[in-house]
This record gives sequence, C-alpha cells and structure tokens, in this order.
Amino acid sequence: MPAVNPPVISTDFHSPATKVTPFKGAIRKKSAYSRMAKALILLAASATATVHAEGFSPNFSLILDGHYKSADSALSEYEKGFGLGHIELGVSAAIDDLFYGKFTGVVHHHGGETEFETEEAFIQTLALPGGFSVRAGRFLSDIGYLNSQHAHTDSFVERPAAYRAMLGSHYYDDGVRLSYVMPTDTFWTIGTEAFSGKKMQAADLTDPKSVGVYTAFTKIGGDFNEEHSWQLGLSYLRNDNGASISNHDHEHEDDEDHGHEEDEGHSHSHNAQFTGKNTYIADAVWKWAPDGNFKYRSLTLTGEYLQTQDLSDTFEGNEKNKGFYLSGVYKMTPQWAVGARYGEFRGFEAHEDHFDEKKLQETELMVSWSHSHFSTVRLQYTHQTGDGFENTNNIVTLQYVMSLGAHDAHTF
Repeated sequence: MPAVNPPVISTDFHSPATKVTPFKGAIRKKSAYSRMAKALILLAASATATVHAEGFSPNFSLILDGHYKSADSALSEYEKGFGLGHIELGVSAAIDDLFYGKFTGVVHHHGGETEFETEEAFIQTLALPGGFSVRAGRFLSDIGYLNSQHAHTDSFVERPAAYRAMLGSHYYDDGVRLSYVMPTDTFWTIGTEAFSGKKMQAADLTDPKSVGVYTAFTKIGGDFNEEHSWQLGLSYLRNDNGASISNHDHEHEDDEDHGHEEDEGHSHSHNAQFTGKNTYIADAVWKWAPDGNFKYRSLTLTGEYLQTQDLSDTFEGNEKNKGFYLSGVYKMTPQWAVGARYGEFRGFEAHEDHFDEKKLQETELMVSWSHSHFSTVRLQYTHQTGDGFENTNNIVTLQYVMSLGAHDAHTF
C-alpha cells in the first residue's frame, strides 16, 4: 500500500492591527481572526513540546500565497490589486501504527474581510488488510485530477474555469472515503465517498439531505518507459441536493434579493455555483522527463472534461453544465518553467420557468521561477471572453507561493 504523504498546514495570519481601519466591523473581525491565529500557533507549539517529549514528531508547514492582479475577472476569487491567495497552515503525522491524522486551516481575505476555514481535518487508516484504506472527517474529494491537490501545487494562478464554476475551485466536505489499491502491476485504485454536500447545494434549496453527495472514482496509470508516464481517471458525483427548485411562482422581490446574493457569490463564494444531480468527470495526464529525472527538464500535459446533468427538479430540459481544460507545462531548467492552458465553461442558471445560459472561454500563459522546491514566483497573462458573466477581461497577475516547513509530496 502506498505510503501516506506527509501533512501540510496552511494559514494566513494577520497580526494584531497596526493600522486603524475606518470600518469598526472589519477591526472586530480582524481582531477575532488574529486571536484565532494566535490560539492555533500556541496549540501547535504546545503539541510540539508534548509530542517531542514522547518521541513523536508531527510535521508543520505554512504556505504563503500573495499576488498583484491588474483587473477583476469572471468566476474569480481574487480581486483587482494586491491580495492574498490560499494561505495554509497544516499539521500532520502518523498517530500510531494504525492511524494517520491531518489538519489544514486556510485563511482568505476578500473585500476587507478575513475568513478562516478548516479545509482538512481527517484521520486515515494505515494498516487495513488487502489494500483497503478508510478516511473520515473533512477532506478533499478524490474526484478528477486536480481536485485532490492543494492550490499551492498548481502551475497556474487559479483553477480552470470549469472547476471554479462546478466544484467551487476544489470540492472538500465532511464525510468518509473507502478506497482500494488493486493488486496489479499497473497502478490502479478505486474508491467511493459520502459527504454532507453542504458545498454543493443548489442556491434555492430549502430542505437539504444531511448526506447529499456520493462519489465513485477510479484511476489507472503506469510507465511507457523510463521517460514517459501516464494516468487516466473516471469519476462520478451524485448530488441529491444539487437540483434547482426555482419556479415561476417566485416573487419578483425574492428574485431580486436572490440575484444580488448570487452576484456577490460569483467572486467570493467557495461553494459550487452551477450544480445538478449527476456529474461525470474524465481526466488524462501524460508526463515526460529525460531519463525519468524531473529535476532538470520535464513536460506535463493535462486535460479534464466535466459534465453535470439534471439541473432542475421543477421544470424539464436537456440543458447541461459542462466544461473542459487542456494544459501544458514545460520545465526548461530546475528553476524556470513556462505553461499554457485553454479552457471553456458553459452553464445554465435556473430563473423562474427557464434557464439562463452563460459561457466563458479562458486562455492563460504563464512563466514561473522557482529558486528552490519551496519558493515560486509566477507571472501570468489571462484572456477571457464570454456571455452572461461580468468582468471578462485581459488580466496580468504576478504571484508568489512560498512554503515554510514540511509539506505534502506532489501527486502524479
């Protein structure tokens, strides 16, 4: 059974206020999150002292992510100007010979407000027989290729448009997973998950099920030779809370209020904005490195296709939310890499007795410099076109991603 990756924690902490903001509410929120940050640090320090005394040493890490963005853009969590991205504070370790545990906290900063979220807090078995493994708590779903990876490992500033629209950039939730590694020469794993589904609920749902999302996935991969490797994946997500219940009887005032909330959420919501009952994902990855050594030169090609059906329970239609992306990243030297990605998203939002269609096309070009495995500076140009979305722009973003301490090994 493959070894469990070491843990990572990320968080972005704002120290006690050094400047007085004119908004008292913002001051109170910053103060609250500052106290929370201090509490986490003290907890980590206390835990470290205790576990060292017992010969047990967990891994701690901090991911710092900041950027400057030249303009607002569609379906983006990042605002124009200077800002912070995915700040993560993580801790993980083998609890004993049977269990592994991990916590990841994330700090977001939007519109003058700071949000703290627990992104991961789970335990996982280490010694089940026959290649089985169970994970329980809050964790990233293993559907698709990018979803189970942390944002700081990405080669581009943000996730593809289809991910941002249909999965809230990356889908994590409270639940349980059962996975199995097949006893074959070629790597092959299958798994199933059950989640609360809170981050995948339709916007107008009034009585959601307590267990709303079920997934099934399989991944298979191997090596053509020492220089070429590949992986294919198929995933299915059943969302019992995903179908819209919008209907013609909604009052106009309610529609206006709902629309306003929707517009606000377009930029800052971490939940999926385009949902339905049945989602299918296919992904493919191919990697090349001279003599199998990825340190000096490599080429990675990645693609995913996502489709969601059964968008509404109250009126019929064959509309489907769907999207895809294709990306290529070439590492020229140990420090320098260039990449290109193209993606499209087409989605439908229920409104009274019909669907409103929205389209977005996105082309991204990036160059990155990494002084080491722990530091990256990235310059990216993004070109957006589409219908139905605000802020489709040409955007230049300068980003840094820095890692302090141990962090998860990168997946395939």
